[in-house]
Amino acid sequence: MWAEVEIILRLVLAAVLGGVIGFERWKAGKPAGVRDLALISLGSAIFTVVSSQGFAGGDPSRIAAGIVTGIGFIGAGAILHRDSGGVKGLTTATSIWIAAGIGIAVGAGLYYIALAATVIALAVLLVKR
Repeated sequence: MWAEVEIILRLVLAAVLGGVIGFERWKAGKPAGVRDLALISLGSAIFTVVSSQGFAGGDPSRIAAGIVTGIGFIGAGAILHRDSGGVKGLTTATSIWIAAGIGIAVGAGLYYIALAATVIALAVLLVKR
């Protein structure tokens, strides 16, 4: 039973940390906000937990690699090319990518690394151009 409680706490933490990054994006008026990044982080965490806990003898790193690839497609959808030759949405795409990485870290039980990554990402996002 305690193992399930820890897994639930991992999922909650992943959603909260992703949501923190999403809150910054929402405050900046960007399209991907709290719900989006919380769900991306949560999804990454659940896939990581299930792959490591649910399939004994498997290689959980394969799921992490799949998450990174899949999130790349979601991030690519956030990037728009302007007629003027510029790019819009790159920071949102990278925020999606880092939220997935944070979810993977939490799902793997690397809580301090996930927390540090969240703090670093927020610091970078709060730096003005």
